[in-house]
Amino acid sequence: MSQKKLKIGLFGFGCVGFGLYEVLQKTPGLKADIRKICVKNTDKEREIDPSNFTFDKNDLLNDDEINVIVELIDDADAAFEIVSSALKKGKAVVSANKKMIAEHFTELLELQREYGVPLLYEAACCASLPIIRNLEEYYDNDLLESIEGIVNGSTNYILTKTFAENLSYEAALLEAQQKGFAESNPILDTGGFDAKYKLQILLAHAFGFIAKPEALFNIGIDRIGKLELKYAKEKGLKIKLIAKAFKNTDGTVSAFVLPKFVHPENRLFSVDDVFNGVVTKTSFADEQFFVGKGAGAHPTASAVLSDISALGYDYKYEYKKIGQQQGLTLTDNIELDVLLRHEKPAAEALRQEFTSVNESYLNGESGYITGKISFGKLKALHNENEERSFVLI
Repeated sequence: MSQKKLKIGLFGFGCVGFGLYEVLQKTPGLKADIRKICVKNTDKEREIDPSNFTFDKNDLLNDDEINVIVELIDDADAAFEIVSSALKKGKAVVSANKKMIAEHFTELLELQREYGVPLLYEAACCASLPIIRNLEEYYDNDLLESIEGIVNGSTNYILTKTFAENLSYEAALLEAQQKGFAESNPILDTGGFDAKYKLQILLAHAFGFIAKPEALFNIGIDRIGKLELKYAKEKGLKIKLIAKAFKNTDGTVSAFVLPKFVHPENRLFSVDDVFNGVVTKTSFADEQFFVGKGAGAHPTASAVLSDISALGYDYKYEYKKIGQQQGLTLTDNIELDVLLRHEKPAAEALRQEFTSVNESYLNGESGYITGKISFGKLKALHNENEERSFVLI
């Protein structure tokens, strides 16, 4: 199959947009060039000639020569308007906006089918890691048992600094912000919301189940305290923010984002800094491991470039698993092995909430309990008190 010529309309020229521009300049073998770039800020100075830019989205959407829209903006609502308009006009789309895709997954799926054009979004999940393409093409749904991974580079950077350099959470967060890995308001990352949006997308491609983001439970790293960090260091563990989805023996699916104690023999133990790592488990092949940079302009741009290249050969997601999994349900009817850090007066009452207790500890101010607890009770206990922290064991 010969590669077709792609004329790109680019929305956004921040770190990733400029990274994509640079990468395209270095890949002359790819038959793709940026025809026009739409930006919002009229006063900002940019690294390339002003003639490349417009401030009117319709200059891109109504240009018949542009056959690919690449959307790289922060605003999820504006991104959906751009992407949906482009699909309706018969233009292929590449996006890195995980929040937009997760919140509008069903609508975007229907638009692709109705107008017969593809939407690709590898960069929305794990930056340079080609996990969506592998889930789409390699793993049969009946053989795939679970997918688990570090999918947020910002929180992984913070946790790495906390363990490797003994920085406080606040100092590590500040450093992440100064280096551009975390936003000035970091709760999207530190609260586990970014990872949840990515998990929603991975869940659809892994098992064919389309969840509303609010149906997926997420705990971030913003509640992790000194007690959990001390516990991890004394036992030679690390804490990682994990997104996980797995099939249960009754055929249902469970999914969540939670901090987890990771042992040295776990493949994710050595995934540090801004790197992402994903482990898949199948019935026959057992575990397979993917690792790559999960943040930064060039890693994300490389995933966008890969999607652009695929469009040159008319590639599109087939979403076969979604069609195969009618009636699949998401369940909280599972037990998890966790550490719960709690306020001291609540110790005895909280012990009663556990199915079984392995260990308990109290100091002058607080304490922890380790053991098995139902997922439903975990969610309830977490939501009723901001002083509590859960970490998977």
